[in-house]
Amino acid sequence: MQKYLGFIKKLADFFRRREDDSRSLMEKLRDKYRLVIMNDETFEEVTSFKLTPLSVYIFLSSLVVGTAIIMTLLIVYTPLKRYIPGYGDFQRDGEIAELTAKVASLEDEIEAHRAYNENFRKILVGDLDDMSKEAVGKKSAPAAASPGKDSAVAKPVERIGEDEELRAAVADGTFSGGENVAGLGALLPREQTLEQHVFMPPVSGEVMSPFDLRKSHYGVDVAAPKNTAVKAAADGVVISAGYTVETGYSIAIQHPNNVVTMYKHNSVLLKQTGSAVKAGEAIAIIGNSGENTSGPHLHFELWHKGRAVNPSDYVNFN
Repeated sequence: MQKYLGFIKKLADFFRRREDDSRSLMEKLRDKYRLVIMNDETFEEVTSFKLTPLSVYIFLSSLVVGTAIIMTLLIVYTPLKRYIPGYGDFQRDGEIAELTAKVASLEDEIEAHRAYNENFRKILVGDLDDMSKEAVGKKSAPAAASPGKDSAVAKPVERIGEDEELRAAVADGTFSGGENVAGLGALLPREQTLEQHVFMPPVSGEVMSPFDLRKSHYGVDVAAPKNTAVKAAADGVVISAGYTVETGYSIAIQHPNNVVTMYKHNSVLLKQTGSAVKAGEAIAIIGNSGENTSGPHLHFELWHKGRAVNPSDYVNFN
């Protein structure tokens, strides 16, 4: 009897295994299981979850795909991609090269403006030592060619007539700052006359010290009350604004037709280099700054093509 029961049991197990093997994979993935979380000491059930292999597979796959999508979006749309080795090197190198070229161009432009302003300042103050024929020849002389290399041939530079006259006067030692600029008021355009009021008076007051080339006094000194506003004589652009020991707070304005006006010994400057100004616009406050002054006044100069002219011929300070 026991042998017969054992045979029946083995036969039932055989058919059960055959039934399990015949089920499809999807049926096996849908088998239900329960995940029970219990207290390790009391064996009390804390919580439980009903799971199937299919739901676990879907959850893990979704987690992996979602993480991949989030990382891709972070890399594409945020600066995080710059920390990935090799990503965007070509674009970054191009930007660096472009910025480097712009910086070099700006440096060259600044250096050219600095040289222009320095030469302009020397012409205004009469510092023409570097403009002699010998000095210019030394600066423009080409460097000695290296052995075995062809030296470049410098092309001659065409000079204007006024430049040639100035260089010749400096070379002959006849430039005194007086004779060579005397009587140059006629060089101003004919329409710029006192009657037509082209130039506005920067201040109204008494002329204490007139224009005198023999004493190297290239402007006029006009007395005015303290804190009086100094106004631009005409429309123009500020080409210089700063402080020097001799002239104190000074400002220079470039006007059309190669005309420059200068305002010296101010107490305060109201404009900066590069500012555009209109005729009659306040540019400074009258003062007594600098060494060459004995009281509140304005030293006003009028230049045309780098040469001083008498401001009183074109401006009515009364």
